[in-house]
Amino acid sequence: MSRIGNSPVKIPDGVTIEVKDSVVTVKGKLGELTQEFSGIDIKVEDGSVVLERPSDDNKHKSKHGLYRALINNMVEGVTNGWTKELELVGVGYRASNQGQKLDLALGFSHNIVLDIAPEVKIETISEKGKNPIVKLTSHDKQLVGQVAAKIRGFRKPEPYKGKGVKFVGEQLRRKAGKSA
Repeated sequence: MSRIGNSPVKIPDGVTIEVKDSVVTVKGKLGELTQEFSGIDIKVEDGSVVLERPSDDNKHKSKHGLYRALINNMVEGVTNGWTKELELVGVGYRASNQGQKLDLALGFSHNIVLDIAPEVKIETISEKGKNPIVKLTSHDKQLVGQVAAKIRGFRKPEPYKGKGVKFVGEQLRRKAGKSA
């Protein structure tokens, strides 16, 4: 059984947390995040956030650790931010951005143009001899993950040559292919 919900979330300097009507608001130097909660008592005391469950019911147990992790991710996001990097592996695969529009050439007949949410900062890195990299940065972990998953979903890495869009550092399961 996980006991992550029992450990308090420390509030760093420059971060304010308000709990009002089952809505938690976290403000920091990078932005503001809100999340709605239910079934768990959330208290801000002595520079930390403490979560308590009213009973040992399975619903309360499952929400206890989840809400603690969500609050911790919100605090981490408004202080340091979250970053995901995607690598485009394949001949002729390119990425470029103009403001919040991401232009991907992934081997289809037309380029894929994607409008990125304004909360997410996007950067494309193209160096000669290396695979193009798309770097996503934001204070909202869920939003960064969702955008990264959408981009990866356009061309998932295939198991024979490893071509496609993958996360930087991702280990792919490779297959042998035909044997002569």
